[in-house]
Amino acid sequence: MNNSIGLVRFNLVAFFICSLLTISFSQSPYQLDKKKELSILGVGAGTLGMGLYLRGQTPLYTRGELESLIKSSISKFEKIALDNYSISAHNASNVFFYGSYGLPLLFLADKTTRKDMGTIAAMWGEVQLLNSGLTVLSKYSFRRTRPFVYNPAVPVDDKLTSNARSSFFSGHTSTVAANTFFMAKTFSDYYPESKWKPVVWGTAVTLPAVTGYLRVRSGKHFPTDVIVGYAIGAAVGYLVPHFHKRKRKGSKKDILSFSY
Repeated sequence: MNNSIGLVRFNLVAFFICSLLTISFSQSPYQLDKKKELSILGVGAGTLGMGLYLRGQTPLYTRGELESLIKSSISKFEKIALDNYSISAHNASNVFFYGSYGLPLLFLADKTTRKDMGTIAAMWGEVQLLNSGLTVLSKYSFRRTRPFVYNPAVPVDDKLTSNARSSFFSGHTSTVAANTFFMAKTFSDYYPESKWKPVVWGTAVTLPAVTGYLRVRSGKHFPTDVIVGYAIGAAVGYLVPHFHKRKRKGSKKDILSFSY
């Protein structure tokens, strides 16, 4: 998470709100509900807003505090990350991070999902908002020190930022997991009989795992940071479309509609 986080999150919220002003395709496996979407918007915006507030309240390390950090307080399982510091691993993780945002665009390739892009976009916006809110709130509630802060080879200036105290949990891993699991779940709901489902799900499981490895290798996160990030992101990416599955025939509402 960098210093442009506020602008990025604002754009996600704006995108989400605009996406809600769409009408679902009648053959969609999903249905939108005004109250449900506004509730998700409230939870996502609330957690994100609180997280950004706490970020602004996070005290920076002093040089004296850095010198007093003790490696022996870190568990044996987590210590594998302490001596890691790899710019190439960090850059590679960014490729997975930013690349995962383009996955929903693949739904434009098919006629059925292309007609339903409004609904897909709305759900994807919810995934981004919820995952971002939970990630930022966790980071600046726990204020866990990143592994590279313990590494004497890392420049001190890199340790004197709020980012140095935002290890738990991994935003890169949670974001990639949210995007890939959303993609796989949505694909499965539109094409339940597709022979490509094992490939899609295999890719969804693998990409965030690789991202998590790279985050540990780069010295940005401890193993538990990426494990929890993976779990949270995967849950959000899977459950948002799951909770939007269309009701069976005979239900009172099938499509979200707005009156202007």
